[in-house]
Amino acid sequence: MSRPTPPTYKTRNWPAYNEALKRRGSLTIWFDPAMTWEATPTGKRGRQPSYSDAAIQTCLTMKVLFGMALRQTTGFVESLLRLIGLDWKVPDFSTLCRRQKALKVNIPYRGSQGPLHLLVDSTGIKVAGEGEWNARKHGGPKRRIWRKIHIGIDEHTLEVRAIEVTSSDVGDAPMLPELLDQIPADQEIASVTADGAYDTRKCHDAIAERGAAAVIPPRRNAKPWKAATAGAVARNEALRASRYLGRALWRRWSGYHRRSRAETKMNCVKLLGQRLMARDFDRQVAELHVRVAVLNGYTALGTPVTEAVA
Repeated sequence: MSRPTPPTYKTRNWPAYNEALKRRGSLTIWFDPAMTWEATPTGKRGRQPSYSDAAIQTCLTMKVLFGMALRQTTGFVESLLRLIGLDWKVPDFSTLCRRQKALKVNIPYRGSQGPLHLLVDSTGIKVAGEGEWNARKHGGPKRRIWRKIHIGIDEHTLEVRAIEVTSSDVGDAPMLPELLDQIPADQEIASVTADGAYDTRKCHDAIAERGAAAVIPPRRNAKPWKAATAGAVARNEALRASRYLGRALWRRWSGYHRRSRAETKMNCVKLLGQRLMARDFDRQVAELHVRVAVLNGYTALGTPVTEAVA
């Protein structure tokens, strides 16, 4: 039996999306003369900070976008400020390095008009170690270090709403409750879509506590759970439906395939760099948060609207 022909998609808003792609290269979206560049007094004893968190995040944003070291970032921002006629002082490389460790990155998002449909996924990104070619040719030493990124994105706006960074030995499922805790309590969550690695009791219970529907495929050897919690009851219903309809039809019926948008967002995170430049864990977390803030800014400028054509 021949396979069905995959559908062809057409972008309906190409002129607007084209302008959004052009605006992603504009430096005017990163500098605003009205922004607070100098830090406000904290009222505490000791030396006061000279630069606001917005100033530090702006410099680190330039560092992430252009893949520069800290010293080159300082010179780059100085030249940009000089070109736009602002006499602001620029933090040196040691200040950027020190402030990055404790920086609380502001990740902007627009929010959904209705209930939130959260798409969850995780991936790894390299910190240190030999490249893929050297590892393939010479076997590669066992000194590779990875970090795992766990994100939850809004299906409607395609913006990242929750992010966690862990070491490579942390599983996917234990971080789902942490991602849900980052969503405000007054935000209604309609559904949480994730792959089979999240088919655990804690994940289903955490989703049920938020009043959301879990779109998680049961494992192939899954057995019914004792219906002691609302999460277990919902999971047993999904198990019965997948067995009755078949796994392929259940995925289409439940809308599971929209989880691929989270995988696409992971690819966008890696397009800003296949590895992390920071060596300290806290600085690595800030670097990844800055990447997510950049991607949310890009997404807010415009996204394509596609439809399937014959």
